[in-house]
Order: sequence, then structure tokens, then C-alpha cells
Amino acid sequence: MKTFFKGFCIGLLSLSLLGLLWFLVLQPGLTNKEAQDLKEEYAQPLPGESSGELPAGKEQAASLVNLSALQAEYPDIQGWISIPGTCVDYPVLQSSADEPEYYLRRTYKGEHRTAGSIFFQWDCSPESRNLVVYGHNMSDGTMFAVLQKMADEAFRTEHSKILLQTSDGLWEYRIAAVLKTDITKLSFNRTEFADDADFLSFQKELFAQSLCKTETIPGADRRLLTLVTCSYEWESARTVVIATEVR
Repeated sequence: MKTFFKGFCIGLLSLSLLGLLWFLVLQPGLTNKEAQDLKEEYAQPLPGESSGELPAGKEQAASLVNLSALQAEYPDIQGWISIPGTCVDYPVLQSSADEPEYYLRRTYKGEHRTAGSIFFQWDCSPESRNLVVYGHNMSDGTMFAVLQKMADEAFRTEHSKILLQTSDGLWEYRIAAVLKTDITKLSFNRTEFADDADFLSFQKELFAQSLCKTETIPGADRRLLTLVTCSYEWESARTVVIATEVR
């Protein structure tokens, strides 16, 4: 009986360890591989890439994806986000107001996955003055875990460029602020503004709470890209990275 019980416990422990391995390591790695396979399948070179003459400011950009072809297969893919030099190179999904967090634990195929997907807030559009994007802070460093490192000045300086492809083109952003906050302290996820003055007031509020101080705010003519992931300093804490449009 003791031998049976010991063997049962060892078997149960082994199954638990295999479950943790799948949950913490294999699933996130699979998500990364699927994203890269998808990008290769729908790759579309940048204008001038084949001749070696890329547009100014796009020299380090990865190839575009054929977004219209991608959306024909997966309609909820609304963009592609990359932070060069990091593992962030993912499709950006978007669901509806009825299920705003549908892709929190689902892949672009709708399959359940712990790492989920990178996804736009449901009320964002390419014209939004503040594009809000969410992603998990995975323990293996994938998805949006890299946002935690953006508070470090050296790391942020080296990885300050963010590329976002949407239906209206490829846009470059630069990281300008990093916050540790939550939605009860700061409405960082606002997407609608009454006028320029309202948008400027919102910018000032964001930048006032930044861990990295900047001398000037972007201005009413510059859109913001707000990246959000979990943080663990307190319950409901978030790391919020604000990037400004480059023109």
C-alpha cells in the first residue's frame, strides 16, 4: 500500500511539473512561433526594400505584412506591432464591446491559450488619438513582458522605436513615458477627446506621472500609442508605456 501511495504521489508530481512546463514555457513559445510563421506566410516587403533603398526612418523596420490578405482569413487582426530588438513582433487583434477581452486568453485563431494575444482596446480605430494596446506580462519574457524593462533608461533608449502597421499604413512611434499605475488612479485608456485642449490636458496628466521625465509633451497634432501590461507592485497595478507618433 505504501509503495502504491508513493508511486501515485510521484506520478501526480510528474504530471504537475509537466503541466507547469506547458503552462509557463511551451505555450508562450508556441505563441511566438505561430506569430512568426504567420508573418512569414503573409510577408510583404517595404517599398524600396528589394533595391536596398528604404524610406527614411524605416531602415531597421521588419517587413510589412499583407494586412488585407491576413484580414480576409482572420478578420479580427487589425494590425501588426513590432519593437525592434525585442520579441515583440505580433498581430494585434480586436474584438467588440460585447466581449472586449475576448483575445485575453485566445490566439488569432480563437483557440484558448494562456498567453492570449496582443489586442487593441475595443473602441480604438486607426484614427484614434490614443491607440490603447494590451498584452500579457509572461514569465518567460514573451508578449508584453518587455514593457517592464522600459523604466530602465539604457534599455529604453536602445529600444525606443515601436512600429505599428494598420489599415492606413506603417507608423513609427517613440517611447516617451513609462508609468506604474492602474485605471482607478489614471484613465490612461481614454480614446475620445472633446477637442485639442482636452487632448493636451490628457497628455499633461500622463507625462506628469511618468517615471522618466521629459521636457516637453508631444502636442495636439501627435497621436499616442499606449501599451499596457500587468505589473505586481499592488493589486491591479499596470505598467503603461506611452509612445508618441514620429513625423
